[in-house]
Amino acid sequence: MDRGKLPLAIALLLAVCSLGPTSFAEKVHCDLQPVDPKRGEVTYTTNQVSEGCVAEAPNAVLQVHVLFLEFPNEVSQLELTLQASKKQNGTQPHEVLLVIIVNKNVFVQFQAPGIPLHLAYNPSLVIFQESPRANLTQLPPFTTKSHILDWAATKGSITSAATLKDPSSIVLWLGQDETAGPGHAQGHSAAPKLPTHCMLEASQDMGRMLEWRPRAPALVRECRLEGVAGHKEAHILRLLPGSGAGPRRVTVKVELSCTSGDPDAVLILQGPPYVSWQIDANHNMQIWTTGEYSIKIFPDNSIQGHVLPDTLQGLLGEAQKLDASIVASFVELPLASDISLRSSSCDDRLQTTPTPIPTTLPKYSCSPELLLSLIQPKCANDIMTLVLKKDHVQALQCIITGLTFWDPSCRAEDRDDQFVLSSSYASCGMEATANMISNEVVISFLSGSSPLRKKVQCVNMDSISFQLGLYLSPHFLQASSTLELGQQGFVQVSMSPSITEVTLQIDSCHLDLGPELDTVELIQGRAAKGSCVSMLSPSPDGDPRFSFLLRVYMVPTPMAGTLSCNLALRPRTLSQEIYRSVSMRLNIVSPDLSGKGLVLPAVLGITFGAFLIGALLTAALWCIYSHTRSPSKREPVVAVAAPASSESSSTNHSIGSTQSTPCSTSSMA
Repeated sequence: MDRGKLPLAIALLLAVCSLGPTSFAEKVHCDLQPVDPKRGEVTYTTNQVSEGCVAEAPNAVLQVHVLFLEFPNEVSQLELTLQASKKQNGTQPHEVLLVIIVNKNVFVQFQAPGIPLHLAYNPSLVIFQESPRANLTQLPPFTTKSHILDWAATKGSITSAATLKDPSSIVLWLGQDETAGPGHAQGHSAAPKLPTHCMLEASQDMGRMLEWRPRAPALVRECRLEGVAGHKEAHILRLLPGSGAGPRRVTVKVELSCTSGDPDAVLILQGPPYVSWQIDANHNMQIWTTGEYSIKIFPDNSIQGHVLPDTLQGLLGEAQKLDASIVASFVELPLASDISLRSSSCDDRLQTTPTPIPTTLPKYSCSPELLLSLIQPKCANDIMTLVLKKDHVQALQCIITGLTFWDPSCRAEDRDDQFVLSSSYASCGMEATANMISNEVVISFLSGSSPLRKKVQCVNMDSISFQLGLYLSPHFLQASSTLELGQQGFVQVSMSPSITEVTLQIDSCHLDLGPELDTVELIQGRAAKGSCVSMLSPSPDGDPRFSFLLRVYMVPTPMAGTLSCNLALRPRTLSQEIYRSVSMRLNIVSPDLSGKGLVLPAVLGITFGAFLIGALLTAALWCIYSHTRSPSKREPVVAVAAPASSESSSTNHSIGSTQSTPCSTSSMA
């Protein structure tokens, strides 16, 4: 061989030897096609959101969480759970204000066990399947996210805010270390310090604060590795890097089934270097992962993984190297905490032509529970009315043929885009008491199945009155219409007649002292406003109570005021509230100073008066002395000044006696 060509031959030989699996994988042809959902599906939960923020508020009395939920369908379902941290060790959890903003109608299955909760949402769009045990706050008529966040910040420190697109379930973890999610590994690195203000940013990791599951499953694709004589099927999951780079553990549950026997499978898991895996599989399989992994039944036994390529072709090459001839599922996911892979694959299931995906709509599957939750009666002017929108019924895939009261002759009217069912209190089988109106609604279906029945009730608001009572002691024995400045007032709101089926709450209260003084806010958002206001335990009859204290010094001194409260009534059978207002006139008097000592203005006035009198008296004595002394017997200036000095000293002592503590001033009076 020509020695001049020897270096070139060596270089070519080294290049050939350096070709790894990735280089060969680039030559492997595998036409990935979507998998029929009946044969395979991948669902997941994640902490990644399209927009979000998490802030630190360690001393906040009220934690504020804001959820912006975007749904593509006219009607959707959502599971929403608020979970208190296990680290609280039995201590009382923080109060929480949850603000829910939605763009479409949503039915919410809600849980918040043991959490003192305030809710703010649009009752026209958000329907809870069961009335939540929470204080409700009316949302302002804002439409932009920035305005809503500004309003929420007036209620308390915003701990988290997130925008979620079409979620099926959400879990908010309260009172935890917000810097890592439930699947985040602990003790590997110091968590970054959280900001003190929550500002929405794109593509955020919500950490330990929030987990959610998208409604739509991930896109799963499959293919046959052409020219490969292997006999195994590969399942490849690739996690894309997220905004959070802290160590975390991802749980992967794999369920494989095949009618011809157990498949010979390979599981390839590729993700960022800070991800470890816990695998729960129902079959034996070969496992190939990045980072460390463990099997669920042996969680403490970690196995070191491998260095895997982070490209499609590279991962296909790894499947080929492991003797896989079929890629039964290939999925790319955002950084997730829990992944569930279900596949009914067999190694001979793939045909040369991929099975077409059905494009027909799902078969009829009306949800009776959701349909009944749309039935919300309203009563006014001696008439009960129910409105059922047609687009809501269609979104639930329900086909109804009739909507009537208990009396089948009272049928709903078909009005363009809605069904309207109404009746007076005296017909259609209405049961009317002094305060409640009740009936039964019957919904019939085209499918021939049994009709749905729901008992409906309304509160007869025309027969109910509300009263504000002011009391001067916490015993609430004798009402008063007069309040003294500096005196504590005790307020009770009562409803007459009392109705056990209705819960009464104070939404807001304020005291108007006239045009020359600012309005005193007492209650806002069903919470005390300021340290001088306290929410008290309800009366034995359930009437809400609170107390407040007016400061003593007001300029000008008010003589009267108007105490006004907005009330929220919630019937137990309805998810929507009814709002009413009530007010009373108060006489306001200045404090009685007898036996209580002098207040500061009086002390200052007396002190100034005593000083002025002393000064005038000294001047008068000096004038008398200077005009009555003998001009022929002029004494030295020192001799003349001595008596005056003594006189002035005595007078100054008298003046000094008026500048004393309130107790001594009080004794002089």
